[in-house]
This record gives sequence, C-alpha cells and structure tokens, in this order.
Amino acid sequence: MTPASQFGSLVRAIRKSRKQKIWQVAEKVDIEVKHLGRIERGERQPSFDLIISLAKCFNVSPSKFFEFESTADPKTLRKNIDQLLSDLDAKQLGQVRQVLSTLF
Repeated sequence: MTPASQFGSLVRAIRKSRKQKIWQVAEKVDIEVKHLGRIERGERQPSFDLIISLAKCFNVSPSKFFEFESTADPKTLRKNIDQLLSDLDAKQLGQVRQVLSTLF
C-alpha cells in the first residue's frame, strides 16, 4: 500500500468515525467532493494547506493522518495482509497458516 493510499485510508477512517459524509467534509474544507474522494483512495496527494484544513475539520493533529502503522480500519488491514501474501508460494503460505493457527 502506498503512503498516499495509507494517508487516504486514515482520512476516510477518521471521517467515518466522526459520522460525516464526504460532501460535508469537502464543503467544510472548500474542495470538490471528487477531489476528496481521490485523496481518500490514494489517487491524489493533498497540499499542505489541505492537510491542515482537514485536521482542523476533524479536530485532530495533522500528524494523525500519518500514523500508518496504527491503522485500525479492518478493510485497510486486510488489504495490507493480502498484499503481503500475494507473492508467496504454496510452501510459504502453509507456513503463514501454521503461524496464524498457533497465534489464534
């Protein structure tokens, strides 16, 4: 997962945790809904000013959008795991399954 998509996933997760619609946030930070959607999908990178505006909108520190490792969004975590597993061969996948079975 790219840093842009991780950033966007955090923006989306924070927005949803605040129970705000994408159009509401876009209106508050004075950008197009499509632009915010592209940022949330990692297709576009926001300007520094937009990062500050989003942080103010959500009442969080701008650094919150860069806490990639602490992402608790299940969809994002599953995508990350799928990407890690995508290049493994059958033997390696078996080893991963064993480790996961032991852990859980």
